[in-house]
Amino acid sequence: MSAVARFRSTVLDCPDPLALAEFYAGILGGTPHVAHDEWVVLDIPDGPRLAFQRVAQYVPPEWPRTDRPQQLHLDFDSGPTWEELEVAEAKALALGARPLHQEDKENFRVYADPAGHPFCLCRIDHP
Repeated sequence: MSAVARFRSTVLDCPDPLALAEFYAGILGGTPHVAHDEWVVLDIPDGPRLAFQRVAQYVPPEWPRTDRPQQLHLDFDSGPTWEELEVAEAKALALGARPLHQEDKENFRVYADPAGHPFCLCRIDHP
């Protein structure tokens, strides 16, 4: 199938675009670029572009509530070992992430970023 467009960004609504961009820069690398107070872009090294948009009356999702459900979540590869996932988890928590779902029998752990967006740190075996 031929494309009609190219993927540009995943955009997260939030109350403070620069603060959230700095959080994700701490997780994924890169440097936030402030376009203006309402819009910040994070170009991730060897990855997709994340953008952050200020929403004045922002209401975060609450997982697993059905009256304020998540509409998407981000998955991050923390490496193939539990030790690498533990290091990634410690850094994410120090940056302000909040645990949502941790079960070691799973190959992932779920967190909320400082604005409430859910994301997963995944233990991925690399063939």
